[in-house]
Amino acid sequence: MKVILSDDPKTLGENAAALTAKLLRGAISKQGSARLLMSTGASQFDTIRALVREDVDWSVVDVFHLDEYVDMPETHPASFRKYIRERFADIVHPRKVNYVDAEGDVTQNIRELTAELRREPIDVGLIGIGENAHIAFNDPPADFDTKDAYIIVDLDMKCRTQQLHEGWFKTLDDVPRKAVSMSVSEIMKCRNIISAVPYKVKAQAIRDTLENELTPYIPATMLKTHKSFSLFVDRDSASLVDIAKYQ
Repeated sequence: MKVILSDDPKTLGENAAALTAKLLRGAISKQGSARLLMSTGASQFDTIRALVREDVDWSVVDVFHLDEYVDMPETHPASFRKYIRERFADIVHPRKVNYVDAEGDVTQNIRELTAELRREPIDVGLIGIGENAHIAFNDPPADFDTKDAYIIVDLDMKCRTQQLHEGWFKTLDDVPRKAVSMSVSEIMKCRNIISAVPYKVKAQAIRDTLENELTPYIPATMLKTHKSFSLFVDRDSASLVDIAKYQ
């Protein structure tokens, strides 16, 4: 695990994007193409803004994303498909974007997405950490054992409250209770994992992740077991730990 401290969210995003682009360029140089797995949410804004400015041949990059609310139409402001399309795909135009479609026949959608996902390994996974230390929508206690690539999960209250406070929904009752999420075991198959985690509201999650052993009650502790895991924090998100101990 590498922990990289930045002064502010903008610098954090630039640093995380620079490493992401470097790894993607390396994969393209080695194998002629690359695969990127993307997180969404407010904490990823600066990283994505910086990433679209990086020098990457996006025409040979295939993109996947982590999760989507069940029965969420793509036109809804909180849709993660809409998020990826507007903030990333429509700007850099990757070769292909493989969206998590949680409408209609969700079981069949998951089956088809899984087949595409498992054709080749993911070179870089951008994996955010939630306020409850979830990764994707794997809220605590997360299922560390399932081998399914995508699973349907129940969202806990802290997760749903985070979505409300970030401004995606008008009321808590509007926040969906279920989502399709990439599983923890599938996330861990990425060749490289980069977590961009800014803001004071993530400080407790960062402390819990860094100061505890592996436990499904703090899902992000699993990331520490990955052979190539880089955690980007800013001074606010790192404010509850002695970050020097981890650098």
